Amino acid sequence: MDGPAPNSPTQERLLDDLRQVIENAEELLKNTDQYHGDAYQAARNKLAVALQAATAELARFEDVQIARMIELTAAANRLHRDLTGEDKLLRAFRHDR
Repeated sequence: MDGPAPNSPTQERLLDDLRQVIENAEELLKNTDQYHGDAYQAARNKLAVALQAATAELARFEDVQIARMIELTAAANRLHRDLTGEDKLLRAFRHDR
């Protein structure tokens, strides 16, 4: 697989940065609605479209991460033959891994 490993610090930092950009853009849109010039409205419309796309992409990426975590958890459960929730919990806290 190309790129950083899933849930790497770089990936987490990028996601946090994207969340911050989205929050800032939403705040900017809220705080500039009193401007009525054509240039302001065109810029606001572009920002709103970009914000929608970024929000959708972030949600899609988070869904992929959740699916990956579920898949990895299921694979670990099969590998270690964890048949019950207690087995899974005890394995999580074992020190001899």
